[in-house]
Amino acid sequence: MVGHVFGRSSAQPRTALRGEGCYLYDADGRAYLDGSGGAAVSCLGHSDPEVRAAMHAQLDTLAFAHTGFFTSEPAEDLADLLVANAPAGIDRVYLLLGGSEAVEASIKLARQYFLEIGKPGRHRVIARRQSYHGNTLGALAAGGNAWRREKYAPLLVETSHIAPCYEYRFREDGESAEAYGLRAADELEAEIERLGPDSVMAFIAEPVVGATAGAVPAVEGYFKRIREICDRHGVLLILDEVMCGMGRTGTLFACEQDGVAPDIVAIAKGLGAGYMPIGAMLCSAAIHDAIAAGSGSFQHGHTYHGHPLAAAAGGAVLRAILGRDLLPRVREKGARLQAALTERFGQHAHVGDIRGRGLFRAIEIVEDRATKEPFDPARKINARIKAAAMDEGLICYPAGGTVDGRKGDHVLLAPPYIIEDAQIDELTDKLGRALDRALA
Repeated sequence: MVGHVFGRSSAQPRTALRGEGCYLYDADGRAYLDGSGGAAVSCLGHSDPEVRAAMHAQLDTLAFAHTGFFTSEPAEDLADLLVANAPAGIDRVYLLLGGSEAVEASIKLARQYFLEIGKPGRHRVIARRQSYHGNTLGALAAGGNAWRREKYAPLLVETSHIAPCYEYRFREDGESAEAYGLRAADELEAEIERLGPDSVMAFIAEPVVGATAGAVPAVEGYFKRIREICDRHGVLLILDEVMCGMGRTGTLFACEQDGVAPDIVAIAKGLGAGYMPIGAMLCSAAIHDAIAAGSGSFQHGHTYHGHPLAAAAGGAVLRAILGRDLLPRVREKGARLQAALTERFGQHAHVGDIRGRGLFRAIEIVEDRATKEPFDPARKINARIKAAAMDEGLICYPAGGTVDGRKGDHVLLAPPYIIEDAQIDELTDKLGRALDRALA
């Protein structure tokens, strides 16, 4: 039956009926192992009793109060908990309803900050190719996902894009990882100088690149050099942890593993674990105080931002991540997943790279391992893998354009933090069969 929902495509998808643990069940009763948490969202699985109880309790007390008039206890509680566990210098939390909103707010805050401190010439954003920062126009303009940008290019504000830190593709023969990282980072300084330092307000990047390139971590030292360059030129560092944050890589904030603290950081997905739409933009005290001392208000807002029910869900999720020792578990099960993927695909003729951190992993699909040559995009390998995986009872997150926005395929994996070893084996087995079917 075809309904009236305007879906992501013209094809009618399966209907999800219920969720339990690491599995979703469709209307026919068939089980699907959620190997990607949807889009790296469902970090606690699909039936967490404590999160559900917190939402019920909040709904019975207060469902909604507009932030133009009130704050709320769950919003204040969540903000305090986030700041207590945030990178050094982060002091304020602006609660939103998703990742695109969080990035949009980050960019607008950066602009208003420079207006408040008397530097109106700073308006340019520098980002990286093969990045993704969201689907609202400002976030889409910042991102470097060529396929998502293409149709809306005339509507997008001009943004500079430098090379990503993508070791598998761009580290040269004989070049150390450290030397490569510094070379990649130095592109930022070159671009700042080309544009004029007094015109650049922010550099935005994902600590571990998610949907566009597939769980690509920066090499050691890259972000420390990036931080030094931003500081030298008075440029704000915005880190997009919408997908890789909230424990996904094994630390609450992914940037902890890179030894840097941002000026602004965007989070979402794992913060709500799928139980409610929620995101947040966090910023330093210096940025907040500049706004407070200047115009006195951030000229931004949404009807539902700071929603009490969403904040209650986010608070319950965050307490679960921190209170159940799930961060060490993510590191342990992430290593187990990496080992299982390496065993199954390490010598596969069409798997060029297996990468990631924590329970944020990916395999990159190639036609030729020796040359790293990707498949012809016309073969739509990623779409075939997704369809085959669903037939096998596995939800994973394949995507195309991995290499340059047109060529390349990868499969992103981001299972719930509660995944067990037997389910990691199930995931790997089903993915292996799906990959072989797609390439046949």
